[in-house]
Amino acid sequence: MTNQPPSASTPVPTTPRADDALTPRIRLSLTITYLGLFIFAVGAKPSLFGWDRSPVVGFVQIVVFLFGLALICLGGHLGLHALWWGVERTIVSDIGSRLVATGYVFSVFAGLADIFGMGSHPFPQIPYFGAWQAAGVLIGQGIIALGFLMMIPFRHDRSANL
Repeated sequence: MTNQPPSASTPVPTTPRADDALTPRIRLSLTITYLGLFIFAVGAKPSLFGWDRSPVVGFVQIVVFLFGLALICLGGHLGLHALWWGVERTIVSDIGSRLVATGYVFSVFAGLADIFGMGSHPFPQIPYFGAWQAAGVLIGQGIIALGFLMMIPFRHDRSANL
């Protein structure tokens, strides 16, 4: 046997690449994230779609945009976690994933403060999404964004895993 290069008729064996398992996960995460973005937009600003029925942001709208935010967090976490496929995650990435969850809990508590009895309109009154609650939800979203930034795999070589 001589060591000759394979001819055109000889099939070259292929090994599965790490990216083959990665692509469906990223597509799923993007689908979940975009669905969450749509639901978040419907809850936060239903007038964009012509669905506004009330001049105030009430309980149903708050729950809808918080559900959309949950889907955004889930999809983002799945996608960024998939980028670490085959590589050990760093402590910064682990802290980032916990910050995403903490930011979401912060947003839920701030958004539903009236329901929990901690807002400016306690339970017997109609819940109202005020400026303090909006600021709390924005702070929670900032914590989520910081967590996502910490989850990005900036320094590792993917070519070593292919």
